[in-house]
Order: sequence, then structure tokens, then C-alpha cells
Amino acid sequence: MVDRILKVNAYTTFDLLDGRVEGHGFETEALSVLNVTTDSRDDPDHVELQVEMDNTDLEEVTAHADHVELSAAQARELAGELEKYAGRVESADED
Repeated sequence: MVDRILKVNAYTTFDLLDGRVEGHGFETEALSVLNVTTDSRDDPDHVELQVEMDNTDLEEVTAHADHVELSAAQARELAGELEKYAGRVESADED
């Protein structure tokens, strides 16, 4: 990805996932990066979920990265939801 905002390296949670940007009157697919981290290594106070779409594939949206701050409890709730929906996908694949 050219002109990245997020630092993508060996420690990035996921890189080059299939992503989709949806807005009023448009929908575009692009490669994306998804990362989970904390705001600090030594004394973090929240978990951060980061998403960046490859801006070379986007005409409607300028280069940007989205960040969501989660408390520890919210991060655990998200993890539980991911597990639940991953189970649904696995079950559907078995059918």
C-alpha cells in the first residue's frame, strides 16, 4: 500500500485483507490492513482496533485510517463475538 498511515510490519495483526468501503451512493473494494494494539507498551489504558484501506484502489475516499478505542472489557466482548461468528462460518462450511 502506497502512502500508508498505519505502520505495517511483522507485528501487524493482519495485513492485506479484502476490505470494502461503503458510503452514500458508492461501494468499493480494496485491500486493507487490520491491526489490534494498545496505546502504550508500558502502561496501556485501552486496546486499539485500527483499519486502513489501500487508498490506491479508492476514488471516493481520501487516504485515512480508522481507530476504535476499546476498554479491556469491550475487547473481551468483541473477542467473544468474533468466536461466536467464526463458529457460525465453520458450521456453514461443514454443511
